[in-house]
Amino acid sequence: MNVTSAKNSQGAAQNGPPLRSDYEEQLGEYLTALTEVQSKLLELLEKKRRAMASGDLPAIASFQQQEQVLAGELEELQRRRGELLASAAQEGLAAEDLRALARRLERGKPGKLASQVNQAAARMQLLQHTALTNWVIAQRSLLHISQMLEILATGGRLLPTYDPHQSQKSCCGGLVDQEA
Repeated sequence: MNVTSAKNSQGAAQNGPPLRSDYEEQLGEYLTALTEVQSKLLELLEKKRRAMASGDLPAIASFQQQEQVLAGELEELQRRRGELLASAAQEGLAAEDLRALARRLERGKPGKLASQVNQAAARMQLLQHTALTNWVIAQRSLLHISQMLEILATGGRLLPTYDPHQSQKSCCGGLVDQEA
């Protein structure tokens, strides 16, 4: 056996159990970072919901840059997640997701990592619900605005889609032609 292969086999022997703890540390750091971003995003979405409900347009506009920063952080975390799973798979710790990796690292016994993964998953579900709530508020606001525009455009009268006998006078809203 040459010196290089002796060092590699010695390194592999030394990296056996510490490798597992290294992945435990990496996963723990990843989950901590994910928790921080999720918490910031939840806080921002709650502020945005309150601003939308009160019609505070300047506040809503001010959230856009923060949302973009957090979206970038989430993309970076997604990339890190993929790298962590790929690296673990190369070391014989193949897992389809972080929950499975945590189980493998904790040897099937639920521990701190499994708890962190479950909390992150619960926060992600809360984020999805909060984002959906904000989307519904935005859609209802758009619907309200479109209905207001329709009232202004038609003078509050429902007009048929096609009426060959419709006069020009009846096609204008009350704001355009006072006689209508």
